Amino acid sequence: MTPAINALKKAKIAFTTHEYQHETGCDSYGLEAVEKLNLESRYVFKTLVVQLDSKQLVVAIIPVDTKLNMKQIAKAAKAKKAVMANSDDVQRSTGYKLGGVSPIAQKKRLITFVDLTAENLDRIYVSGGQRGLDIALEPEQLLLMTQASYAPLTG
Repeated sequence: MTPAINALKKAKIAFTTHEYQHETGCDSYGLEAVEKLNLESRYVFKTLVVQLDSKQLVVAIIPVDTKLNMKQIAKAAKAKKAVMANSDDVQRSTGYKLGGVSPIAQKKRLITFVDLTAENLDRIYVSGGQRGLDIALEPEQLLLMTQASYAPLTG
């Protein structure tokens, strides 16, 4: 059990787990999940951690087949600038290894934003806290568990 799964069970949130065999040479964990779980990419979201100009870390949850717009995440977080966070800082603050960073039950609660595209979906898939493990749940339940808000983050 990962911290994400334990937290969802404790909160009595409905979810399903989906495991697949992670290939060590794969460089796009999210697209690997799409392929191995035979899903449409619009349902699978990746968890990215960025650092604002204030040095604060924030989380962006976006579809796996899109790129994070740094200006939009900075605007959502009321900052001037954002850059991808250092991998050591990500692991230290979330408690998860890269490629398995779940937005749920991170070691340190970070301000979290979910891309607006999730708002119209009945379920989304996010990392379950380890490589090769995704969790499917309703977007509103993800917002509840992470205290996140919707924002335009791509495009």
